Amino acid sequence: MQKTRPRRTGKQTPSEGDAEQKPTVGRGRPTHVRNRLIVAVAVVAAAIAGAGAPSLLTASGQLSDSQSLVTRAEQTQDALALAHSLADERDDMTSYIAAGRPKAKAPTEQHSTRVDRQVEELRADSGTSAEMRDDLEAIAALRRAALSGKSSAIEAHQAYSTAITRLHRLAEQLAEETPPRAGSGSYALAELDTAVQQAAAARGLLLAALSVPSSTQTVIDPVTGLPTTSTSASDADAERRDALTAAALQARVRSDAALADFRETAPQAARSSYDSTVTGPEVDAAEKYLEDLTDEPTLSDEELATGTKKLAAALTARVEAMRGVESALFEQRVKDLAQLRDDDVTALEIRVALLGALMLLAVGVATAMARTLTRPLSVLRRGSARLAGAENPVGEEPIAFTGRNDEFAQVVRSVNALHAHAAQLTGRITTLEADRKHLVAQRQRMADAREELRTQVTESTARLEQLRSSIGGTFVSLALRTLGLVERQLGVIEGLEEREDDPDRLATLFKLDHFATVMRRHSENLLVLAGTEHVQHSAGPVPLVDVVRAAVSEIERYERVRIAALPPHAHIAGFAADDVSHLLAELLENATSF
Repeated sequence: MQKTRPRRTGKQTPSEGDAEQKPTVGRGRPTHVRNRLIVAVAVVAAAIAGAGAPSLLTASGQLSDSQSLVTRAEQTQDALALAHSLADERDDMTSYIAAGRPKAKAPTEQHSTRVDRQVEELRADSGTSAEMRDDLEAIAALRRAALSGKSSAIEAHQAYSTAITRLHRLAEQLAEETPPRAGSGSYALAELDTAVQQAAAARGLLLAALSVPSSTQTVIDPVTGLPTTSTSASDADAERRDALTAAALQARVRSDAALADFRETAPQAARSSYDSTVTGPEVDAAEKYLEDLTDEPTLSDEELATGTKKLAAALTARVEAMRGVESALFEQRVKDLAQLRDDDVTALEIRVALLGALMLLAVGVATAMARTLTRPLSVLRRGSARLAGAENPVGEEPIAFTGRNDEFAQVVRSVNALHAHAAQLTGRITTLEADRKHLVAQRQRMADAREELRTQVTESTARLEQLRSSIGGTFVSLALRTLGLVERQLGVIEGLEEREDDPDRLATLFKLDHFATVMRRHSENLLVLAGTEHVQHSAGPVPLVDVVRAAVSEIERYERVRIAALPPHAHIAGFAADDVSHLLAELLENATSF
């Protein structure tokens, strides 16, 4: 744009230095434009925040889930430790009950004290559910029932096993809630815990079976003459021993099946840890005992002579080794979940930092762009304000703009063109003002004429309504008179029909009766058109066949209508029977006529 130097006039004009001045914040239109630009920057920031919000919500959800998994894993670890202690107490209690509850073999308080301490620790945990708290409170009652009750050894073992199974359920729930990103082996830990619990159950049941009272007798063999030892027991004791042995066999089978599932689903490291830990002479001896004593659901006399101390030592060593592997694997699982939680925290922090950096970058770029807009707008504001505030723009000079030849320069040229056009329009303002006054007077006269026409329309409407009411009343009066005459005519015709014996005359009377009925229908239709009705409603429902017959009797060519089969039990409500009959008559009249 060519630079021009404005002439000196009485009013101040912006110079080149003024065009480069910063706009004044808080006065006039620049404040509004600046507010809009600020809103635009805020919208950009909000859009970036909205775009990054799903990622942050996902990361936050993953962090919450991983923290919940860590808490659940720690609680599960404590619950399984309680399950192990409760299993030891169960085995001692089962052997004590199987032996007949002798005072000399009463269970020690070591196991019960450890169980109570672990129960209190779990109950004090804030993450323990209400259902779990109820199960924990039931353990003390379970112990009292086993010590002083009349339940059998197998019943006490099942009651304890039920409580242990509820604790084991936490391991299954943890395996179900563990996501794939936490690594494999969650279900393998649950299977290993099942194997451990079933191995402990097999130990307790076998020791309880060997604790059932029996008597030993020495008998001389009549063939060899050598003394032989035989073990005998009462039928009830033998039955209890067989039940315990069968249960031990089932527990061993479940333990072996759970171990097989563990080996199929566990990682190689977990299998190697189990194989390297659960080994040794005591483990081999325990497996040999299990193979011999649980090959059948009953114990032979030779098996009944098995030493309980050696059996208990071997089986306990195997169970403790399995528990050691389980505890180590669960400890590693807790550490892995804690590491997963830490990784989720790091991922969330990284996403927050990236989103914050993007928002700062976007706000900075948008702010810089906004400043490039507000500076030229200051020049336009001053020029447009001077143009808008001038009373007589004829003697004023156009504004000068020094800057880039861009959209703002085009706007300045447009403002100058408006300035010149305003000078041309100033001469037409007087003429237009006179025309405006003339048009105002003409509009006032047209408004008066419109009010006069509106008054005439109102009066015509009132007269038309009065005339319509008068004509309607006349129609009603004539229709009622005609209807009364028709009713009387029908009465006379019906009387003649009753006294007439000649068939020809009677047929003629029937035609007159039918014509009178048609006239009555037309009179009633006239009443409907006049805005009133003359209908006598029936009190009860009317059969459909009567409604159809009445409609047929009210048309001129009734002989053309044949009534086919109708529903025998169909009825029409009394208040609608006449209306339906009239409507059907009109339809039949139209059908028979055309």
